[in-house]
Amino acid sequence: QVQLVESGGGLVQPGGSLRLSCAASGSIFSINAMGWYRRAPGKQRDLVAVITSAGVTTYADDVKGRFTISRDNAKNTVYLQMNSLKPEDTAVYYCNGDITRSSGSYYFQYNYWGQGTQVTVSS
Repeated sequence: QVQLVESGGGLVQPGGSLRLSCAASGSIFSINAMGWYRRAPGKQRDLVAVITSAGVTTYADDVKGRFTISRDNAKNTVYLQMNSLKPEDTAVYYCNGDITRSSGSYYFQYNYWGQGTQVTVSS
């Protein structure tokens, strides 16, 4: 069993900052790419940022220069530092991870989602 648990969401004024965290726990052999997605009201879930196990990052165009994704491999945790927040950043933010689990001499890769954390940007 593997769980991804997000934290750090909340209400913030435009121009403010928040830091999201996502900790993976359970039967984990290794964690490959981890990322953050968001779903705004009435819209589909979109990629925000992703980071590979080697630390290579990719960002959606509308968050480049404002958001920074990072990870602590020793803690199986990925972070999303969000600065200069705008009302249009309001959404439920979801953590996603490609995780390898082992069973004896076999290895299996699964994709997991966290439960989501609400970020609201409003004055």
